[in-house]
Amino acid sequence: MGALTPNGDPVLAARFGVPVVPKTFVRRPRLTEQLNAGVQGPLTLVDGPAGAGKTLLVADWVTAGGLPGPAAWLMVEPEDSDPGVFWTYVLQAFRHHGIALPDRIGSPARAGKVDHSLLTRLAAWLDGRDVPVILVLDDFDGAPGSAEVADELQFVLRHAGEGLRLVIICRAEPLLPLHRYRAAGELVDIRSADLAFRSEETATLIDRHGLPLSAKGARALTERTGGWAAGLRLCALAAEHTDDPEGFLKDFEAGQSTLADFLLAEVLRTRPAETQDLLLRTSIVEETHPDLANALTGRNDAEPILAELQRANAFVEPIGHSWYRLHPLFAEILRAHLRVRHPGLEPELHRVAAHWLSGAGLLSEALPHAADAGDWDLAAAEFIDDLAIGRMLTGLEAERLDGLFAPMDPEASGLATDLVRAARELTRHDVERGVAYLHDAEEKLPDDPREAAAAQFSCAVLRVLAARVAGSADKAETAAAAAGEAARALPADRLEQRPELTALMLTDLGSAQLWAGRFDAARSTLSAAVQAAEVPSTAFPRHEALGRLALIDYLHGWPGHAESHARAAISEAEHAGLPAAVRTGVAELVLAAVAIDRGDLVAARGHLEQAVASSAASRDPIAAVELALLRSRMRLAKGDPQGALQDLDAMTEKPLASADPSPWVNDRIAMARAAVRLAEDDPRAAVQVFEDQPPHTPEGLVAEARAHLAAGAGERALDILDALSDDPRRGPAVTAWALLARAQAVDALGDAAAAESLVVRALAVSRPHQLRRPFLEAGPWLGRLLSRRPALTQGHDWLAIPPEGHPPAPRPKQGSLNPSREPLSEREREVLGRVAQLMSTDEIADDLHLSVNTVKTHLKSIHSKLAVSRRGEAVRRARELGLL
Repeated sequence: MGALTPNGDPVLAARFGVPVVPKTFVRRPRLTEQLNAGVQGPLTLVDGPAGAGKTLLVADWVTAGGLPGPAAWLMVEPEDSDPGVFWTYVLQAFRHHGIALPDRIGSPARAGKVDHSLLTRLAAWLDGRDVPVILVLDDFDGAPGSAEVADELQFVLRHAGEGLRLVIICRAEPLLPLHRYRAAGELVDIRSADLAFRSEETATLIDRHGLPLSAKGARALTERTGGWAAGLRLCALAAEHTDDPEGFLKDFEAGQSTLADFLLAEVLRTRPAETQDLLLRTSIVEETHPDLANALTGRNDAEPILAELQRANAFVEPIGHSWYRLHPLFAEILRAHLRVRHPGLEPELHRVAAHWLSGAGLLSEALPHAADAGDWDLAAAEFIDDLAIGRMLTGLEAERLDGLFAPMDPEASGLATDLVRAARELTRHDVERGVAYLHDAEEKLPDDPREAAAAQFSCAVLRVLAARVAGSADKAETAAAAAGEAARALPADRLEQRPELTALMLTDLGSAQLWAGRFDAARSTLSAAVQAAEVPSTAFPRHEALGRLALIDYLHGWPGHAESHARAAISEAEHAGLPAAVRTGVAELVLAAVAIDRGDLVAARGHLEQAVASSAASRDPIAAVELALLRSRMRLAKGDPQGALQDLDAMTEKPLASADPSPWVNDRIAMARAAVRLAEDDPRAAVQVFEDQPPHTPEGLVAEARAHLAAGAGERALDILDALSDDPRRGPAVTAWALLARAQAVDALGDAAAAESLVVRALAVSRPHQLRRPFLEAGPWLGRLLSRRPALTQGHDWLAIPPEGHPPAPRPKQGSLNPSREPLSEREREVLGRVAQLMSTDEIADDLHLSVNTVKTHLKSIHSKLAVSRRGEAVRRARELGLL
């Protein structure tokens, strides 16, 4: 007769068998390496939910060989709660696997108790071995109630020294003092997250089943199943019997599958009724808290139930601060089962969740539940009351929120729902529909501004946006004043918690002022927007405001300032991770304009391509106008006046979405048309352009003077140039054009000396910024003048344009700098960086808030350290050394 337990029952040899690993098993080296590391110490814990692949992982490791000693396998069962039964099976497991035990160790005589001397003899024998014994206890939580067994096992493990390596496979942590082993570094933990398949492992598993699955499909399947091993295997087995395996694996119905049968049987139906009810009801939320679970069940027992589910590895994991998360596939199956067991309950659960989450200050989590409940009034009201309207207008959540409210019931018609609809339409630049919804909302506002204060303020903010889209600075300023009035009715800290609202309103107001040509007001407003709190929600308005400040700089003829602001705008977007598609493109357009002025058409083309990548560029009137103008200028620079004219015609055929005309936009369109006519050698047509559209800006007046010069009306040109006021805001670019136009006029009148003097001044003004375009487009008179006086261009090699497409020289790494040379200070690097941007000494001083003399001192030090004598040489040397 075979061995017997103390109860007189036969010992079941089947419990000692190492499970057979199927041919489709995927060996994962990252896990076997952990197991190998674990048996270098006393204890390894493989802890995961049902179907996580724990047993097969260890079985493959055991049968693969290469272990430091012999291994014994025992499948633990509930009756092993009796110490005598448990230790009888442990000793028989040793013998079954060929590990001979001395007779002196003996066997347990009673089921409920083991003599301590037996455990002492066992531990002593193990401690005296040359190689350790590896004991694998599979499903150790099969004896969960026996603290006595756990104490005895801990005694043997502690006193066996190097002779015992314990590997425990379980769903819940055993009662051993694991904290001591962890603190001593003597425990290797393989947990649920480790056991989860990665996408490349999923691909291998599906391939072992002979099924086709793309890398994208493997990633999607892994994400949906959470890498759950049993789920993946069941999916593969089910897919083998379909005509379209990949389609099945992509779109299988979790609630109607063998996966559902497995989880419902193994996890749900093994739990008490109260636990089942909690799991079903909390499946509608991605994450749950005991208080939220209590609200959903109507009971008060969620905390101990969730804690027990987590301890038992029942597909519930803690995520910190008393919050829990269900395994995604388990939650999906539970939701399907909820609809069968409690039809019609799901919308009400979503409504309860929405109220609880909103009350907890978790608006982003509450809104989808209100939408799923079909309660659009609740969703919109919570959204507006939380002053969250700005999150629909900017930031990384904008697209998600727009999509969330897209299916809003047309029957929902309240103050909040009208405001949400207005915001959605205005973000699409549909002024007519957006303003109509705004009007409906304003009709529902209470007379007392203290009532519905958040709605009052949201209305005013949207009015500013509507005015900006419509191009009306007056309406924008009126709406901004109304927003300021409404803000006084809000609690003091509300706007501080929503900094994106102020940043958006200032950016919209500044954009409207810019469109109207109110440059000083626009600069002040946009600068205030840039000063908004640097948080993710304000990244877009700060990016947009910086881009528009760059455009103002460019329009005033300050290319260095324009480039600095434009690069800051791009840096802001990149730092915040704003996708190219959601950027306005204005900063790239400014960089393209500066590049064209410098004759660098390759760089200009690159910036234009970046601007076009922004979906906002075509919908923003300012960006749309600049894009068309720059395309026209690019064609003209390449000698294609007809193509340039076609670009201008295409732009003007489309409405500019402006209720009010923009003087500077009209000037720039007229200037572009006149430039085309001059390139076609039709000066009379160029003059006619300005007769039809009189210019308002200094650059427009200079362009008109150039047209008259080409038409032979030099005195008229001088009259126009004389009318230019001495505006301190006028930058070097406008000044250079004006000086060359005046030089052409006086040269035509026979005053060669005055013309030469003016050309010298124009060269001096243009050199720091390398403004080549004014000289390239000056006309043949300049070539004749320079042929008479070639000395005028000495020292102006920068006028030569490098061949288009010539690649820049490779830049050495920082390590190539001679270590014996004194390094540049941080401030010197800042100055040198601005020199490389072709900023003048005055511009550098202004940009860095330094005195001009201090900048000059830094420049002298830079020249000395780099062993150069000129700015251009300093920039070239710095690039060679990897400093720029």
